Amino acid sequence: MEDALQQILGEIERRERFVLTSHARPDGDAVGSVLACCQILLQMGKQADVVMHGGVPHIYQPLPFADRVISAQSVNGNYEVAILLECDSLQRTSLAGLEKKFLINIDHHLSGRPFADVNWIDPSACATAELVYRLARAADVEITPEIATCLYTAVLTDTGSFCYVGTNAHTFALAQDLVAAGADPARIAQAVYFSNPTAKMRLLGAALSGLHRDGDLAWMAVNRQQRERCGAIDEDCEGLVNYALGIEGVEVAIFFREQADGCWRVSLRSKGLIDVSQIGAYFGGGGHRCASGCSVEGPVSVAAERVLAQMRLQRTHDREEGFSDAT
Repeated sequence: MEDALQQILGEIERRERFVLTSHARPDGDAVGSVLACCQILLQMGKQADVVMHGGVPHIYQPLPFADRVISAQSVNGNYEVAILLECDSLQRTSLAGLEKKFLINIDHHLSGRPFADVNWIDPSACATAELVYRLARAADVEITPEIATCLYTAVLTDTGSFCYVGTNAHTFALAQDLVAAGADPARIAQAVYFSNPTAKMRLLGAALSGLHRDGDLAWMAVNRQQRERCGAIDEDCEGLVNYALGIEGVEVAIFFREQADGCWRVSLRSKGLIDVSQIGAYFGGGGHRCASGCSVEGPVSVAAERVLAQMRLQRTHDREEGFSDAT
């Protein structure tokens, strides 16, 4: 891990023009990490831009520097290096023009893949933002209040508000450092969790009206017609799965949303007993133990049947493994 960090610092020192990006449909860790990392490079005297397919979701647009993100279908410019954060492949960016760049991959997912010229993948980190923080410290870059706000937002969202398994004293020590550097935890939490558009709440009602439950599994779905009736957009689906996970006795929640191409995007959440990263990876996606995602072809009845069947197999495996570990 230390060798990869030093190699990245060496590449940054030798080069001048950088483009940063993450996966399409970015979450809080993706957005917070790229925004913070870009500012770190600028402090180091480099030229850097953030380019993202689809831009920054509405919920993260108040973050510092979010208004500087370039929303595009391809990367255009004489960039020497592309830094991909929290992204396991070029394809996940949905951006053209990255193929011939020198690639740096920074990720914390267990399903992370070493696809780049330099790969720093550390599954022990609570979020990719933690690696960005370590990069800044190693480069002797000041963690400004704006950078701290971006990184704290990333940590808060990627740990499920410090609820996911793996949250520990180290996680809170990182959060403490970011608050000491100027992040305002109450203001950030309110911006992330208490600023939902009305359309999203209507969509939540539609999703919950079709809630299914089988023991400790719960799942729900929304199609394009339901989204349109609620006046909602695709990003309004983010986080709805957590309402199903909040049910007493539910260990795993699954949320299906229909995409424009007829496929179904699947969000998987776990309270920790079941490793949903394995489900995401099985269907070509990824994530970590408590949060992952993938896409499955429809119709939704078929998609749900396939995902639930694999989930039940994983549940049996993890329970048996847990029993064995306990004994």
